[in-house]
Amino acid sequence: MSAGQRSVDVEIDGVRWAVRVAGSGPPMLLLHGFTGSGRSWDELMAAASAAGFTAIAPDLPGHGGTASWAARATVERTADDLAALLRALGYERAHVVGYSMGARIALRLAIAHPACVARLVLEAASAGIADAGERSARGAADEQRARDLERDGIVRFVDAWEAMPVLAGEARLAAGARASLRALRLGHDPAGLATSLRGAGHGAMEPLHARLGAISSPTLVIVGGDDPARDRAAAVAAGVPGARLAVIDGVGHAPHLEAPAAFNRLVLDFVSEEHVA
Repeated sequence: MSAGQRSVDVEIDGVRWAVRVAGSGPPMLLLHGFTGSGRSWDELMAAASAAGFTAIAPDLPGHGGTASWAARATVERTADDLAALLRALGYERAHVVGYSMGARIALRLAIAHPACVARLVLEAASAGIADAGERSARGAADEQRARDLERDGIVRFVDAWEAMPVLAGEARLAAGARASLRALRLGHDPAGLATSLRGAGHGAMEPLHARLGAISSPTLVIVGGDDPARDRAAAVAAGVPGARLAVIDGVGHAPHLEAPAAFNRLVLDFVSEEHVA
């Protein structure tokens, strides 16, 4: 565990969540993407704690040290459980930062539990798949990926996952960073990832496009200029009242990994506006 971080176990309705916490001050909840974990946010956690925030980075269901039951791995139930997790840690309200899958969960949290979200930062965001046919096809594809994972094991799955075009930007990471990212992915329980694919994938979640207008939290959407899914993030920014869209040029789907200094500065400047006297 990185210096300054502490590990906390939180039980929500019988499920143990593994959570990393660093710093003190206003809380900032950090939600990682698929195949990530709370460790994915080490650089932002360090920057946030140095800036006077309490950074809270849970392992989401099926990832790292957090268990995954099928009924609890959905975007919808995860958002409900995160509201309960914040309360268990003594917070009624937090800034929320979400990446990819975590951004979809953050959107749901802001819609279903608006009182929990102070400021909302969405990286590589999507509101789901509006078209029923496309959503069904994506669900079928994710089911096949889950079966392949269960049959072939974690190494072959991670090989295929890292070869997806949407993650092409990761090839620009330094060799050490790529090795650390791969090690994190390979450390997951295949059954947990399969459950997450089935429960929290694009094809499984309720589309949120028609509900974006209900989000009342000040919102920042961050996207890489080379992200193949950039249009999805732009659509989210257009749908949330008053949302800002920040494009980081020269990076792909994961600005927090590909351009951490620029990403962290955008996040901290935005959330700090809440606390200016």
